[in-house]
Amino acid sequence: MTIHKEGYGTIFLVLIVLLAINTGIYFLAGIEVTNFAALASFAVFALVLNFFRNPKREAIIQDGAIVAPADGKIVTIEEVEETEYLKTKCIQVSIFMSVFNVHINWFPIKGVVKYFRHHNGRFMAAYLPKSSTENERTTVVVENDKGTQILFRQVAGAMARRIVCYAKEETTVTQGQQTGFIKFGSRVDLYLPLDTRIDVELDQKVTGRQTILGWLK
Repeated sequence: MTIHKEGYGTIFLVLIVLLAINTGIYFLAGIEVTNFAALASFAVFALVLNFFRNPKREAIIQDGAIVAPADGKIVTIEEVEETEYLKTKCIQVSIFMSVFNVHINWFPIKGVVKYFRHHNGRFMAAYLPKSSTENERTTVVVENDKGTQILFRQVAGAMARRIVCYAKEETTVTQGQQTGFIKFGSRVDLYLPLDTRIDVELDQKVTGRQTILGWLK
């Protein structure tokens, strides 16, 4: 287990703030308050470290498989109209990430990035359906060697204030390669062809790079 590079700045800032707070309490309050503050600060720092963890995992790499691009819980499986790029009916599969999940994102299939956009937006709770189109988000489309395209979005949540995406148009990506990182609670949406076989269920917990969500025809 290591710390993801996207967390270095945040972790350093939190450490400085906590040290400053504890130093002030040490000089202004009694020993009991100082000890309590130290314990609380340790818990906060441990949570921040846990959030930015970068686990070592072997990626599942299989032609036709759609591998989970994030850790979390399946909150949506439904037929919808995708209006930004694909402009057709798709199966939407959404994964909600709580603050306790790993927040790294990965490419669900291998192929060529055909489209990338970052959209500014609101910061509603990520579990709400309308967050997919109204919150700050990125949209990435990957086309495999058979010409099948899938679209997926990183969606910011109520606490998330920064989405990092490494996708670049016309670059080739591999299944399980890192797509980016979302800082604090958020979700990832996938828009898949209607003939995709879905192998997950609502409320199922999935693991990024390792859970197969379904199979492309």
